[in-house]
Parts: sequence; structure tokens; C-alpha cells
Amino acid sequence: MNVHQGLYGPVSDNIWQKAKKIKLLICDVDGVFSDGRIYLSNAGEETKAFHTRDGYGVRSLLSSDIAVAVITGRKSQIVENRMTALGVTHIYQGIDDKFVPFKALLESYQVTPDEVAYIGDDMVDLPVMKAVGLSVCVADGHPYVMKHCDMTTSINGGHGALRELTDLILLSQGKLESAHGMSI
Repeated sequence: MNVHQGLYGPVSDNIWQKAKKIKLLICDVDGVFSDGRIYLSNAGEETKAFHTRDGYGVRSLLSSDIAVAVITGRKSQIVENRMTALGVTHIYQGIDDKFVPFKALLESYQVTPDEVAYIGDDMVDLPVMKAVGLSVCVADGHPYVMKHCDMTTSINGGHGALRELTDLILLSQGKLESAHGMSI
């Protein structure tokens, strides 16, 4: 079996070949863009922390003609603001069945499931993960999800795990050095 030297460690030829095909990355939010914790103030205001490296990775994909979309079970203005600032235009929030927007995204971007990567962390992500070309779980994701995905990141969600995946996609496609991200 061929092994490629990735930026975060060795990558199997199977994962490398899958990453080379990706034209659309779909992301969960809580546990992927954030560490999964929800901070609530006494006034009921919700806050989340996002890592700038993940933002850089998203912007790098977008500048390399690789689309990025978000499907999340929670609904939050914070997520809308963050994704809009990054340039993500397909933002699905408050979604119980993630397979419905997944099918809409396939049609909207005119891609096949093999050309889609999905990164998540929990059971609700599995139906889409089982349908895409490259399924990825963050390092601190649910153990059952890890057993049923193609790859597990070496970095925890909210701490650069998404960047690990975006770098892999760009590196496998020979676009890493020409990608133009921005740490926002």
C-alpha cells in the first residue's frame, strides 16, 4: 500500500486518492468548527469560539474553486455571521435530517457523492458520511463515528481539525501553495 507524506502525518493512498477528487466540502459546526461546547451567559446569550486556522483553510478551498457548505443541527446567528464572513454561501441550520440538504447541495453544485467530503463528530453526521467520497471525523469525535469514517483527524474539533482536512485536500490536488486563505 502506498503512503503519502501529509502535513500532519502519513496518509494512505486510498485517502489521498479520495481527497484528489473533492470539489465540495460539507462541514458540521459544533464539534468541528468549534470544540462542541456551548457557552451561555446569565442573560441567555450564546457564544462560540472559532479557530482562525480553520477559517484560513475554508478561504483557501474557496480560492481554489472547491466549494464549502455547512449543515448543522443548531441554529445560531453566530454561525451565520462566521460562515458569511468566510464566504460560505450554503448554510443550513436547525437541520435534523442532514441528508436532505446534502442531496440539494449535490444538485446545486452539480457534483457526485464521490466528489464530496464531509467532516463531522457525532451520530447525526453518519448518514451523510456514509454517502460521500471522503468521510472524516475529528480526533475527539464519537468513537462509533470514528469506526465508520474514512479518516480521523489528528487534531480535535475547534482546534484546527478542519484545517487538517482542507490542507489534505489542497495538498493532494497540488493546490496548497497557490491557495489564498486569510486568517479571519
